[in-house]
Amino acid sequence: MSPVLQSHIAGRWLGREPAQLLRSAIDGRPVAAMHAEVIDFGEALAHARSTGLPALLALDFQQRAAILKALAKFLLERKEPLYALSSQTGATRTDSWVDIEGGAGTLFAYAGVGAGDLPSGNVVHEGPVVPLGKKGGFAGTHILVPRRGVAVHVNAFNFPVWGMLEKFAPSFLAGMPCIVKPASATSYLTEACVRLMHESGLLPEGALQLVIGGTGDLLDRLEEPDVVTFTGSADTAARLRTHPNLVRRSIPFNAEADSLNCAILGPDVAPDDPEFDLFVKEVAREMTVKAGQKCTAIRRAIVPRERLDAVAAALRARLAKVVVGDPTLEQVRMGALASHAQQRDVAERVAQLAAGNEIVFGERDGFAPVGEGVAQGAFFAPTLLLCRAPLASDAVHDIEAFGPVSTLLPYDGAGGIDEALALAARGRGSLVGTLVTRTPSIAAQAVPRAAAWHGRLLLLEREAAVESTGHGSPLPSLKHGGPGRAGGGEELGGLRAVTHYLQRCALQGSPTMLAAITGEHVRGARVRESEVHPFRRHFEDLQVGDSLLTHRRTVSEADIVAFGGISGDYFYMHFDEIAARQSPFGRRIAHGYFVLSAAAGLFVSPAPGPVLANYGLDTLRFVKPVGIGDTIRARLTCKRKVDRNRKGPDGVGQGVVAWDVEVTNQDDELVASYDILTLVAKRV
Repeated sequence: MSPVLQSHIAGRWLGREPAQLLRSAIDGRPVAAMHAEVIDFGEALAHARSTGLPALLALDFQQRAAILKALAKFLLERKEPLYALSSQTGATRTDSWVDIEGGAGTLFAYAGVGAGDLPSGNVVHEGPVVPLGKKGGFAGTHILVPRRGVAVHVNAFNFPVWGMLEKFAPSFLAGMPCIVKPASATSYLTEACVRLMHESGLLPEGALQLVIGGTGDLLDRLEEPDVVTFTGSADTAARLRTHPNLVRRSIPFNAEADSLNCAILGPDVAPDDPEFDLFVKEVAREMTVKAGQKCTAIRRAIVPRERLDAVAAALRARLAKVVVGDPTLEQVRMGALASHAQQRDVAERVAQLAAGNEIVFGERDGFAPVGEGVAQGAFFAPTLLLCRAPLASDAVHDIEAFGPVSTLLPYDGAGGIDEALALAARGRGSLVGTLVTRTPSIAAQAVPRAAAWHGRLLLLEREAAVESTGHGSPLPSLKHGGPGRAGGGEELGGLRAVTHYLQRCALQGSPTMLAAITGEHVRGARVRESEVHPFRRHFEDLQVGDSLLTHRRTVSEADIVAFGGISGDYFYMHFDEIAARQSPFGRRIAHGYFVLSAAAGLFVSPAPGPVLANYGLDTLRFVKPVGIGDTIRARLTCKRKVDRNRKGPDGVGQGVVAWDVEVTNQDDELVASYDILTLVAKRV
């Protein structure tokens, strides 16, 4: 008897009675059954709000980032059972690597975003601070705070692990409890992953709930602070986007929808160029990886008409070598579609695309899946079509077969790349496009136009190919999403993804008030002068606003000459009296980096102490020139503290402190401004 999948709702696993059977994509045998019990979504949301949300907000960004890192390690240590189960979805080991280890890698990536870019608290200061008055007593800035709602993630069937984790990671980091609803066909793999996540003991109670089956009245129960994300078909995205409750309450809705992504072969590429082979390999790979079930797969291969026969022949030859069958077999390079329903859907759409067009390669070309029981599987032949008059066709720009299917579209390359760009735009928006060209000027001409219709563009040529991650690989550091048909949404993109789940608020008030709220020193705010040098304080003892005003130093000609000799910088403004007098400054001035160094000499406490290292300099500006005879001084203020919960090689804890430095002259005018980043030891 097949195991019954369970939902995880309100802290317990729900489901004993079997309902719909979910079958193996390889041989059609039952893998699991969905549960028949009805989920109480009121209970699920109440649990997320009353238990999950307080538990998450009891942690800060840094602590939640640490949990993501530990969770990624935990999953990777237990990945093999997930790989074994993933094969039943029709995925090869390589396909599953993208899903399983790619998902864990996304957790690692967002752990890094949290550790490196977010504060120790739950308020993100999104500067700069803008003066709103003439006397410095009134200013404005922006902050980002947790929305104090629930994130509902509705995912597609093609990446049951990565698709969940790439949404979970930024929303968890932002402090939002998640309710995850995977597509039914491959939900057994998502359930297995969620079980591991809960078994880890790392997640706060209520942080992650799992829905097996339909969403019932879940969307009807959502409130204004909540967020809904969706991955799937454009038609479903459009239907969910207009859900009455989402519209009425202005609940943010983010869609990442399947689109007719394209790859363009530039008119400058000849068959004997490396770029020609790169184009063919990229199209063939996107047709066969995950059996073409990728929202980023290349559906339209746009090539110069004079290269059409060469491209078609090269693709035929490459596709003919692809071994299709049971993905657990070593020789197999392409597995099955995720379900028989998907198999029927792809067949129907290929028939629509083939009407009036040609099939260049397909089932008739020796398609014979290998492996035991594959006759009952959901296999589909790699299928390459050709539309000879793509400007006159609507079907190739409207119909997507979500499988190992792509269509060749020729364009008139004699007039350059304009016609190719017009064909690309007929897709009405896509997640990603690829341009293969060896000529930078062609890329410079094409990209500004193509970027209006694509969420991401891959510029592929021999230099980039050495390290290229490929057309169809969304990366955590870059946005994933696209305009128009692609859903108009945006996911990933590093810190950008976290901010999607935070609420932005503009603040107006005195610098002192702004500093208290943001947890960062703001210029003009009250500071705390102390007889103890700030560099002598351990991390725990430092407070934002602790400040030191240094003694003075008068800049001499000897300083300039000596610095020039040490640095080798003999720029005329420092050494040529006549040229300097004729410049806008009207006199010789000191090197900017001398001012920087002299300021360090004024504020550094030289003896060993808690400050371990200076590892960076941010926002450096030389505001006003410093000339011979000017007198400078510096104010050093603790601007920001970030506790990354780390220890040094000696076992002593460390934190990161950013110091605001203002260098002024004898008239109290600002001459230089910057932040210094330091590692500061804790007492223990």
